[in-house]
Amino acid sequence: MDGLAVSDLRSGYRQKKVIDGLTIPTLPRGKITTLLGPNGCGKSTLLRALASLNPAQGSICLNGEELMALPTAARAQKVVYLPQSLPAGVHLHALESVIVARRASGNSTGNSEAEAYAILEKLGVAHLAMHYLEELSGGQKQLIGLAQSLIRQPELLLLDEPLSALDLNYQFHVMDIVARETRLRNIVTVVVVHDINIALRHAHYAVMLKNGALIASGEPGAVVSPANLATVYGVRGRVERCSQGLPHVVVDGLTTQQ
Repeated sequence: MDGLAVSDLRSGYRQKKVIDGLTIPTLPRGKITTLLGPNGCGKSTLLRALASLNPAQGSICLNGEELMALPTAARAQKVVYLPQSLPAGVHLHALESVIVARRASGNSTGNSEAEAYAILEKLGVAHLAMHYLEELSGGQKQLIGLAQSLIRQPELLLLDEPLSALDLNYQFHVMDIVARETRLRNIVTVVVVHDINIALRHAHYAVMLKNGALIASGEPGAVVSPANLATVYGVRGRVERCSQGLPHVVVDGLTTQQ
């Protein structure tokens, strides 16, 4: 079956189990899936488990293939994980870092430098090509990290809060690019976001978690309901439509005294 299916997944950190028996219906290819939920609900843990960066048990099936049964190198060719921030201490130009990511994918063909520069142009950061990574702002580093991820041509792309350091212009720009690349490459893309309105505007599918458990999955308009907002976030909220007919969440208050 095409897509990503998670069954009876268990994962955590040392003595703390964050996810225990999580099953998620198949996430579609060619569409963006957003992971929603409060801080500490298991979103990042789930992404790291999918990327084999955390110990995990259960089943992770990508396009009919069990990822947990694959050797680490083979899995790394299929799955790319972009953390919230790039590792410190990497003394490379932005362009060099993208070239390295391309060659590390194991399926590099053609002119790696030209491909790397083309990705930077697509993201609107080609002017940063010869800047060292340590010279860049947090938002610029996130964009370079996204370039490194896309050039590796994954089948499963995992983005952990890729918009957290970006201004409004780049938030829209990045989500638009990620949606287009996901569709063109027909890959599974899972994005952690905190802004529910971004999920309503840009995502095709949503998964909502609380305490490591699945609360809802499906189209964002169905997942982001007043009942789920109350259960997961503890707020009294509603989904309204703006003058252009686009949905957005309005929070009226808290369901319990904080």
